[in-house]
Amino acid sequence: MEYGSIEREIHVDASPEVVFEVVSRPEHISQWWTDDADVEATPGAVGELVWGDRAEVVPITVVKAEPPRLFAFRWCYPDGKVDDSADSLLVTFELTPSGTGTRIRLVETGFREMGWAAAKLEEQYRQHVAGWDKFVPRLGDYLARLVATS
Repeated sequence: MEYGSIEREIHVDASPEVVFEVVSRPEHISQWWTDDADVEATPGAVGELVWGDRAEVVPITVVKAEPPRLFAFRWCYPDGKVDDSADSLLVTFELTPSGTGTRIRLVETGFREMGWAAAKLEEQYRQHVAGWDKFVPRLGDYLARLVATS
């Protein structure tokens, strides 16, 4: 395995505008991915993702926010602190109109650049693969429920 990037793609019956809100706003992120979130969809904004009762708090930095087509952020900083000079993982949501809905393409990159030993690289990569395998379908399910109730 190369452990270079993770890519997932789904189609949802929601507009790119709705999808952008769901992948970039804390009140939606906490419905399909985290237990809590605090972030603004503004390039350079620093926020946090929270799992459990603040058991795991992960800082993120918004890299790009181009509604309604692109939202990208960096996370998994060394030592758990935002450091622009250090390598971190980059998550990008590309949103493309497709029929009456949106094609969501998620790409996470930067694993090899983290400088991890081979065993840690493999472990982290596999954990992120398992995470996106769980949370991307939850994103689709959440969007389906959200659109059905609006």
